[in-house]
Amino acid sequence: MVKEFLKGNHAFAEAAIRAGVEAFYGYPITPSTEFLEHMARRLPSLGRAFVQAESEVAAINMVYGAACTGKRVMTASSSPGVSLMMEGISYIAGTEVPAVIVNIMRGGPGLGNIAPSQGDYYQMVKGGGHGDYFPIVLAPASVQEGIDSIALAFDLAEKYRSIVHVIVDGNMGQMMEPAELPPMREIPKEVPDWAVAGAKGRDANILTSIYIAPEDEEVTNLRLLKRWKEIEKNEVLFDEYLVDDAEILVIGFGTAGRVASSAIRDAREEGIKAGLLRPITLAPFPSQRLVELTKQVKRILVVEMNSGMMLDDIMKIVQGEIPIEFYGRMGGVTPLPDEILGEIKRVAANKEPGAEDPRDEWISRLEQLISGEK
Repeated sequence: MVKEFLKGNHAFAEAAIRAGVEAFYGYPITPSTEFLEHMARRLPSLGRAFVQAESEVAAINMVYGAACTGKRVMTASSSPGVSLMMEGISYIAGTEVPAVIVNIMRGGPGLGNIAPSQGDYYQMVKGGGHGDYFPIVLAPASVQEGIDSIALAFDLAEKYRSIVHVIVDGNMGQMMEPAELPPMREIPKEVPDWAVAGAKGRDANILTSIYIAPEDEEVTNLRLLKRWKEIEKNEVLFDEYLVDDAEILVIGFGTAGRVASSAIRDAREEGIKAGLLRPITLAPFPSQRLVELTKQVKRILVVEMNSGMMLDDIMKIVQGEIPIEFYGRMGGVTPLPDEILGEIKRVAANKEPGAEDPRDEWISRLEQLISGEK
């Protein structure tokens, strides 16, 4: 295989096709529309199902129904579109059927804009829909990693009968870079024993998310929790860069983590021992590795393209053992390497105890930066 110059949305869609997706249901929304367009071109020619639904609500319910048959099914959307899907996502979780959902995140809240953001962290990582459930969330940082994550998402969804979200910001959906697509997988002929696929010669399978008796719902919730504990034990993924001797640990996911790696290289050239921890699974989060690194490093700098959503999880894990500082850009603004380098220098020079909420000082610094940019 050779690398090709691929656009993110096209590459992610083709990766899903090569991973054996049998049906795609979606509705166009920028900056994810090319994903749907690629599926519209490719799936019918392969004898697979493509439906442009009348809305995101219809699309996710089509995914729900098709997932009950044991087929590999998915949708892709962007932030407001995913919001509309939340009820259906919760039904899929409650019914315990596998599905893959790709979110090409944009600025918000509300209709927002079509610029890249990481503002959907809470929505994706903390569930989003109603009830007790735990989605797996993958956050790749390059087109190649996105391709690999799509295939992994289907495998994890089927292994745990779970929803798997793959989240990238609009930068990654729109960017082009060299990447290698995998070979086409064969679509399995076997139907999972839990699927709704006809019942000749056996008792019918019944798939539902309705448990009228609270005691029955509690049993289901407990089953989902035990499954999640298994996922936490076995499916944590992260990337590290120059952490072996790091004194400042930068933590960022997706594009923010990728930009931070450039700033860390520059910081190293100036004699600052900075390193990067980049979670690939935001859920389950690499909590144990972070605990280990807090025993080594002196300070943490969290970098996000939001107002500090992952920051809250990191503060809970670190529990005040070392100072934590924060730098974020919001509304669809992507931080530049020079901005993050400046923050690394500031953190390296700061000998004061960490603030109770790192956002307090960051807000005033961001206001000054915005004023200067204008």
